[in-house]
Amino acid sequence: MILALMMDHSEAETPNIAYKKFTFEDNNENTQESLSVSIPEVLDPHYGMYVWPCAVVLAQYLWSQRQELRDKTVLELGAGVSLPGVVAARCGAKVILSDNAEKPLCLENCRRSCAANGLHDISVLPLTWGEVSPELTQLPQLDIILGSDVFYEPRDFEDILLTIAYLLRKNPRAQFWTTYQERSADWSIEVLLNRWKMSCVDVDLETFDADKSELAGSSLPGNHSIDMIIITLETGDLGL
Repeated sequence: MILALMMDHSEAETPNIAYKKFTFEDNNENTQESLSVSIPEVLDPHYGMYVWPCAVVLAQYLWSQRQELRDKTVLELGAGVSLPGVVAARCGAKVILSDNAEKPLCLENCRRSCAANGLHDISVLPLTWGEVSPELTQLPQLDIILGSDVFYEPRDFEDILLTIAYLLRKNPRAQFWTTYQERSADWSIEVLLNRWKMSCVDVDLETFDADKSELAGSSLPGNHSIDMIIITLETGDLGL
């Protein structure tokens, strides 16, 4: 599997774009399936313009759940380059991509990712964590919410979980699938989860073949400490 880079200088406002190819494979005794996607990175200081290790791990999980994704409605928060959302869409999900309303370049790159993969029916919405905007309130019924490395800055944790809590209360059976990189021993969302009456379960990377330094033809995961959790409403709140 080869990581392909191609430079695109066609747009004056974003002159340096690198397209990275990711190939997800399933080689078992009964089937040999694969999926390749092309993801544009803008060579710009914005963090959201790059594929980070957590995105590859989350995309691998989506690939492992591809049979369950078909016809599900999926929202990706803080999508940036949109690798997980694109993989979900290619697996048959109905996907909505979103990013900060104050980051139009990230929203534009979401659209660029869709175009690069022939996905023409995906909505791209401005959603800012912690804000109950018209775009947030008018979302359709959701089955799965995605977030790759959204727990990056501790100052954002409460805004992120406020948004997740709002969405889960509107969609009590939905789940929030998220990957994060361990950057500090003090990193914790437990108190905030309790405050918003949500719970989480860990997903072992071994269970979906993500416990490797290389995934999908990319060495991005490397030796980073990456974890995955699934957040849901506490059982007693499912009737809300």
